[in-house]
Amino acid sequence: MADFKLSAQLAGHNADVRDLVFPSDDLLFSASRDHTVRAWRRTSSSPPEFEFTILNQIHDYINALAYIPRSADYPEGLVVSGGKDPCLDVRKTTAVSGDNAERLLPGHANNVCALAVTPSGKYFVSGSWDHTARVWSSEKWDTDISLIGHEGAVWDVLPLSDAVVVTGCADKNIRIFDLRKQSAGQAEARSTIYTPDVVRGLCRVPAGHPAGAEIASSHNDGVIRLWKLTGQQVAELRGHESFVYRLAALPSGELVSAAEDRTVRVWRGTECVQTITHPAISVWTVVACPNGDIASGTSDGIVRIFSRAAERVASADVIQNFDEAVKSSSIPQQQLGDINKEKLPGPEFLTTKAGTKEGQVQMIREDNGSISAHTWSSAAQSWINVGTVVDSAASSGRKVEHNGKQWDFVFDVAIEEGQPSLKLPYNLSDNPYDTATKFINDNELSLNYLDQVAQFIVQNTQGASLGPSGTGGADPYGTESRYRPGEEQESSRTSALPQKECLRITAAKFDPMFKKIFTVNDALVAAGRKDISLNPSAKASLSSLRQAVESNSPMTPEHGDGISLVAMMCLNWDYKDRLAPLDLWRCCATSPLLARYTAANGPVSIAISSALNDSDGQLNENLVMMALRAIVNLFGSQQGWTVVTNQMEAVVTFLERTLGLDGSNNQAIGPYNRNLLIALTTVAINYSVLAIKKKAHLPEDAQIRLVKAIAHVLDNQTDSEVVFRALVAAGTFVVANPAVKDQVQGLEMALKKAKDRGTEVRVKEVADECLCAL
Repeated sequence: MADFKLSAQLAGHNADVRDLVFPSDDLLFSASRDHTVRAWRRTSSSPPEFEFTILNQIHDYINALAYIPRSADYPEGLVVSGGKDPCLDVRKTTAVSGDNAERLLPGHANNVCALAVTPSGKYFVSGSWDHTARVWSSEKWDTDISLIGHEGAVWDVLPLSDAVVVTGCADKNIRIFDLRKQSAGQAEARSTIYTPDVVRGLCRVPAGHPAGAEIASSHNDGVIRLWKLTGQQVAELRGHESFVYRLAALPSGELVSAAEDRTVRVWRGTECVQTITHPAISVWTVVACPNGDIASGTSDGIVRIFSRAAERVASADVIQNFDEAVKSSSIPQQQLGDINKEKLPGPEFLTTKAGTKEGQVQMIREDNGSISAHTWSSAAQSWINVGTVVDSAASSGRKVEHNGKQWDFVFDVAIEEGQPSLKLPYNLSDNPYDTATKFINDNELSLNYLDQVAQFIVQNTQGASLGPSGTGGADPYGTESRYRPGEEQESSRTSALPQKECLRITAAKFDPMFKKIFTVNDALVAAGRKDISLNPSAKASLSSLRQAVESNSPMTPEHGDGISLVAMMCLNWDYKDRLAPLDLWRCCATSPLLARYTAANGPVSIAISSALNDSDGQLNENLVMMALRAIVNLFGSQQGWTVVTNQMEAVVTFLERTLGLDGSNNQAIGPYNRNLLIALTTVAINYSVLAIKKKAHLPEDAQIRLVKAIAHVLDNQTDSEVVFRALVAAGTFVVANPAVKDQVQGLEMALKKAKDRGTEVRVKEVADECLCAL
């Protein structure tokens, strides 16, 4: 299949192009931060040329577009736009600036960042920073259903039908909603896919994809993940070096992606077959036309159309100008890490050496002493010049002035879209976290931004944006309890085995947790259920308990009443209402006070019973996940070690039930629930730590059963964090108790399978350590 080549460049916008719709080869719509929506109509086919009219001009950024197909009332169709003004704007495609909108649709409370139309055209869906998505009728012009439960901005929406909508959220979750199950105008997700990073884009995967995927998601970590709607991840597409903002499916069955690394990439199966570098800082969006062409929207305000059809390719002069613009792009040296000019090859490399994969980046020392960057095109079997590396202020010894002081760097940081950028000064001698903390305090920002700002500093002063470069001293668990793809340990890395310290899962959102508890309690009071509801004194005890847990203060005997109340809610409230109380139980589990709680057979039994004791047999995988997290946190105190040691048989039985290994006909619970599986493998790690510390006598049979369960995870799971934790647990058990390797058939095969499937260096390395321990 031919490569895409430039077809046309549509210049007219004065700021970033944030979204596009491409309903036909003669018509395209664009939305921009210049506050306009423009309609582009083809005026010439050879060469391809377009002219624009301004469809809509408002006073704020426009971020999202959707096209409602033609109907009897609107034979030319309609365009819906949304942005910083959360009121949706619906217009005829023939409108001009100054015309009244056909409809103005209020409903959202914050910036609208996503729009999409259902396949039938009867409905369209919007996603917003207000943590909701809304379903709108294109016949009645009102919001039919609000999709709730998100804990962050809804970055993308994907209607699969008039009844099923998928959302991608900043809280790292993909949610699938069945609109037929809405109640009082609201719908909660029927299922949730837990992903490793912020979800930026979604698309339907064409039928017949080699991986068997149904939907694809793109993420801040540069990875595109392919999923079945059951939640099973079936593939990862790796190649982008930064945020992947948008995905689209081509009529050919291929996928196309747009990213912060200046590229659009074309994916056939799981292979990147073409990389199109743009002369811009970022590619915000890419869309597919029914004729197979694609269009990109970029930070330089230009819309570019690319085609495989020879008759729609731009003239040689236009293509040459585009190539020259890419070549003349300046790439800051700090984006490429330390460059030893003396060790770089000269221009002869480009004609004597081939690349190893599509999009590979190679630095070249030119004859004049400058450094150029080139990417490998597999289709053309040649290197393509994508820019010249320029010295940063720091590398050249030049300083930047800010507020009367000299700095190595002064960054513009956009914390929120639509708000002015904030200045972030930094010297290479400074500590990134100290600088990030000062920046947050000076600008009165939430401490939630601390890691994000610190990582921004590190990446933009040492890291790599084009091609891989190592970052030293990476914590394999990451600053957010997960590994960041692309990070590698230094060659002198510390062995991962054996794990020597127990892990905990303590992050919590107390406001929504207590809001849910008190809402359920109000309903119980209204129903006259005084036996299991909280009176004012009990609520005061809970609030005191919250203060201790939230401030990480030691619990004292006076908090005992609060512990008893949480246990009561976990065991006696309706099954559907137990998640918030069990989450609070999990938060308290690190305390010796909870470990000493003996009522109802103790803290392990309370967690397991709360998750499994459902009268109708419809188990909630999120309750099971929370119970596992509570068990994880019991390893946080020596008193807790005694509890989990005495209850190891019960815990292992719970893990076996969760994985469908308990000898019954019960299916696994949440077999693709990433958070559940991370909690389960963390329980295993913590038991392996007790085994290596020899702090307790763990039952031999329970150890064998637990390692068998770990081997099952290694055989059946592909998520890198789940596999990594399972490997650490297995390896630590083998080091602690060599008899395990002889008692667990198939362990070696499971370890080899995990290594062969692993795409991350840390997974392969710890798998090798495990195999060596055998």
